[in-house]
Amino acid sequence: MNRFSCYTLVTGASDGFGKALAIECARRGMNLILVALPGPGLHHLANFIKKNFFVEVRFFEADLTIEAECYQLYSNIAKHHLPVNVLVNNAGTGNTQMFTESSPEFITQQIKLNVLASTLLTRLFVPELQRHTPAHILNVGSLCSFFYLPKKQVYGATKSFIYFFSKSLRKELKYDGVSVSVVCPGGMNTNLSVSLMNRKANFLSRISFLNPERVAPIVIDKMLKGKEVIIPGLVNQVSMLLDKLLPAFVKNILTDKLMKRLKPVNIPTVQIHKDSSPMAA
Repeated sequence: MNRFSCYTLVTGASDGFGKALAIECARRGMNLILVALPGPGLHHLANFIKKNFFVEVRFFEADLTIEAECYQLYSNIAKHHLPVNVLVNNAGTGNTQMFTESSPEFITQQIKLNVLASTLLTRLFVPELQRHTPAHILNVGSLCSFFYLPKKQVYGATKSFIYFFSKSLRKELKYDGVSVSVVCPGGMNTNLSVSLMNRKANFLSRISFLNPERVAPIVIDKMLKGKEVIIPGLVNQVSMLLDKLLPAFVKNILTDKLMKRLKPVNIPTVQIHKDSSPMAA
């Protein structure tokens, strides 16, 4: 069974990078299963792809922070007999906040979406991918997974997990006809608020930001060629090179200077009630 009779499953497909990846796959004649939170974006994208590309498109609304919905998604796809040979774990959420500014609830949801959902969906679909080789898994990480940045502590940690998980899984599936790739982009103009924020950034930050529509063709091409780690953008690639060349003490000095420039914040008190909080012992 070739890839054109199978389906590519893309999570977080309704906007941003996921939308760009889905459209690029459609351009290449790949049938699609689109997954995102309930909302008009998913319907609009599915209709756009159906009108402009000769591919099959199915879509499912799901909140992947809920474990049961991950299982339900897998069950629905199996029930409709949709063979999957490409899994794109794109769904995720980021933020730029000091640790004490993030609510415990947000942190929990971020870890569930960025780590648990991708891991669980991969586990559910790997046997399916092994039945429809050659197959591919594309996990969306981040350049943050290589750097210890203030205001990116939990997000960076979740993406470090994705990086480690992808590289380890690649070794396990190497001889099963399933290639595992991880893409580690830097900043991307995924929505209007990010674009506006980018305009206020310094020159180096501005030129490092990429447009999803330009990144997607590069990423899909390298995924299909079996590339292990994909880092789009020249500035991001240079950043990786400098990270390897600079001694640890120099990087620590630069990080300390960055921390001194950050405004001090009042640490909010977190109220934990034993009768309702999932964090209670």
